[in-house]
Amino acid sequence: MATTVSIPRASKNGQIETVFVSIPPASPELSSNGKSLRHTLEFEKPLASLEHQIKDLELLQSTRNVDCSAELQQLRLNYTALLRKTYDNLTAWETVQVARHPQRPLFRDYLEAICPGAEFRELHGDRCFGDDQAIVCGLARIGRHKVMLIGHHKGRDTKERLKCNFGLAQPEGYRKALRCMKLAEKFHLPVVTLIDTPGAAPGIGAEERGQAESIARNLFEMSRLKTPIVSIVIGEGGSGGALGIGVADRVAMFQFAWYSVISPEACSAILFKGNEGAPQLAEALKLTSKYLKPLGVVDHVIPEPLGGNHRDPHTAAYSLKEYISKTLGDLKRSKTENLLERRYMRFRNLGVVA
Repeated sequence: MATTVSIPRASKNGQIETVFVSIPPASPELSSNGKSLRHTLEFEKPLASLEHQIKDLELLQSTRNVDCSAELQQLRLNYTALLRKTYDNLTAWETVQVARHPQRPLFRDYLEAICPGAEFRELHGDRCFGDDQAIVCGLARIGRHKVMLIGHHKGRDTKERLKCNFGLAQPEGYRKALRCMKLAEKFHLPVVTLIDTPGAAPGIGAEERGQAESIARNLFEMSRLKTPIVSIVIGEGGSGGALGIGVADRVAMFQFAWYSVISPEACSAILFKGNEGAPQLAEALKLTSKYLKPLGVVDHVIPEPLGGNHRDPHTAAYSLKEYISKTLGDLKRSKTENLLERRYMRFRNLGVVA
């Protein structure tokens, strides 16, 4: 159904007259250029309504030759103010939803942005069982630093998600990661890991192939790996699946990522035998950056663009690259024995509250 809007406009004799114009409804599925609109989370619906109003007026201005500059300016100011207010006051559960946003940048998105073209060479297989697509490893150059880059990849479309097991890594994925870390240690390369997983693969096959042992082995080996390690939670940081590549000299997270011993749904399933308690438990788990930084679980919070990384992936990638480059520059100035001692003490002191 078309929408009728009133537009004040100056007439030829200088009088202000009101013009009523009928605008065709904006499609909820397509934007003006035919591409899919951004996925709208439940708490973002008021923002989506303002977005549609702005698009309607832009369409009116371009097709009917009606000057809507003042109205557009006011709507954009209202939109920006509401966007900032919304994202400054997210609940823990809303933060979890943002971290899972379907259009949020994934590992390979950041890879293309910070290691373009020949700056990355992927390494495959654990030399024992197979090549797990949920964990990607390879030699890379980030800025002026040569590194071993390792990270979870969930997949973008259904086919890729199935191939990557939705970012739920198998034992061979963690063994591949450890093999590459050992290679980095041999050639004195820093290790950079990007964490984005709801947890490790929970299937029978994973357990049969030693899921718990493979994660425990990574914790043990990473704690004494003789090269700098930097870990960043770019989306979800769930349970041992995240910690399996998360023992590092510096642990950071994006502003709207989450990092916890268990996902809210899994916690709810244990306590309430269903998912209905997830929003409440997300708050109780203290899994967002505003809690984890003061508790010392993460060392740094990387700010996200206004409205989250899914609204501006290029700025997010730039912030990530800048953080990695600066942190590696700091860590490379430390002697190996001092690095290992501080890494050990960092994790040894977790859980101590003054």
